[in-house]
Amino acid sequence: MLDSTGPQRAIVIGAGLGGLASAMRLGAKGYAVTVIDKLDRPGGRGSSITQGGYRFDLGPTIVTVPQGLRDLWAACGRDFDRDVTLKPMDPFYEIRWEDGSSFTMRGDDAAMEAEVSRLSPGDLAGFRKFLDDSEDRYWFGYENLGRRPMNELWELIKVLPRFAWLRADRSVYAHAARRVRDPRLRFALSFHPLFIGGDPFRVTSMYILVSHLEKAFGVHYAMGGVQAIAEAMAQVIRDQGGHLMMDTEVDEIRVEKGRAAGITLADGRRLDADVVVSNADAGHTYTRLLRNRPRRRWTDAKVKRQRWSMGLFVWYFGTRGTREMWRDVGHHTIVVGPRYRDHIQDIFIKGHLAEDMSLYVHRPSVTDPSVAPDGDDTFYVLSPVPHLGHDNGVDWATEEEPYRLKMLKMLEERLLPGLSERVSESLIFTPDTFRDRYLSPLGAGFSIEPRILQSAYFRPHNVSEEVPGLYLAGAGTHPGAGVPGVIGTAEVLAQLVPDAAPMAAPVLPMAAE
Repeated sequence: MLDSTGPQRAIVIGAGLGGLASAMRLGAKGYAVTVIDKLDRPGGRGSSITQGGYRFDLGPTIVTVPQGLRDLWAACGRDFDRDVTLKPMDPFYEIRWEDGSSFTMRGDDAAMEAEVSRLSPGDLAGFRKFLDDSEDRYWFGYENLGRRPMNELWELIKVLPRFAWLRADRSVYAHAARRVRDPRLRFALSFHPLFIGGDPFRVTSMYILVSHLEKAFGVHYAMGGVQAIAEAMAQVIRDQGGHLMMDTEVDEIRVEKGRAAGITLADGRRLDADVVVSNADAGHTYTRLLRNRPRRRWTDAKVKRQRWSMGLFVWYFGTRGTREMWRDVGHHTIVVGPRYRDHIQDIFIKGHLAEDMSLYVHRPSVTDPSVAPDGDDTFYVLSPVPHLGHDNGVDWATEEEPYRLKMLKMLEERLLPGLSERVSESLIFTPDTFRDRYLSPLGAGFSIEPRILQSAYFRPHNVSEEVPGLYLAGAGTHPGAGVPGVIGTAEVLAQLVPDAAPMAAPVLPMAAE
């Protein structure tokens, strides 16, 4: 039974960045918060693994909107910059194509215009127009829709004219193609949805707002990795009086008298709560954690019908004695394969594991030497692949090593000559890992794909329409994936959860007369 004289209790399922941010905001609202996660440390996909002296950041690698984190800390009466050190990146990243050409993304306007002029001078005017378009969508899509609840149909109806005016029906790639002609620039302006699990040829053009995020706020690296942000969040929660239960898995959300009343752990223990927040994937929340509860909207069949983000093949490796090698390889590099549209179709539509690939290469040791032993490097190389739900699903037990070897060959030929002789530590995540480690449906890397009819009102809501007292945070709910997105889910959620009631004053015994 809940203690009516104590503070109201909140349970947060999942210590990913969205769950930690939600716990911080609930703590600021007066709740006694308990965060539960099956992993051994906070951060979820933003956590890390240290192996052989190399620290591998497992998920997000950059921060694009530091103000979102600063606002979160300020809501808790804290100063983010006292707890975490962010280092601005310049350049942000480099894109390299097969023909030897490259494009370096930077924050300085003059430097960017020089890059565009060098690559395709006839596209400079279109590039400027694209940035204007990006800013328009930022103010509407990020600062307006993305920072308020979208669980009421009326909220959607009110913004439909603006959606139409901004051609939200057009894809990110189609919008880039209307502004620039060079296929390399079209890639550079349209690939960003892949970092939130979206197909650039089908995701709404509202997501070109990412270009403005980069321009306005820059790209930053957290010293110590995103894990350092997660650890700082966990410390704020503890300082608020909250608790973290790691290495603990939630089996079910309990519903009593028509509302969420707590959770049952995998070992059978029961914890009571006034409010339950699930930072688990929305699909897992509804099909597993509420499996014994009749559902009106998010039935098993409806969850199955959703289009899910792609899977990820990630090779984490350490290299010995390479800190002074590969001097032309910076912190972030994108190595582009021979195909774009057809390769994306293989991944998202056909579910086919293609022979070719495009790679995102993260080399944090050039910025943060603490990630590797002296003189060594740590790398994280990511390739988008199909999720596990396609009819011709990939058997990763068989394909893992052949795929790694193809990745190694491409890296040696295009970016890191002599790599095979330098690898000293290795760790691989496949979609199987995402399914088992993060309980991600179909092993998807970013939950439900952010298509127009799977965004905003059409996405699983931050306040559950299935069970009163249950709220959702993280990539699978509004506003969506990515570090700014999942931090934003907690901001939206905090507008929906009522403040905790003041603690009842204890009844003191009357003095004997």
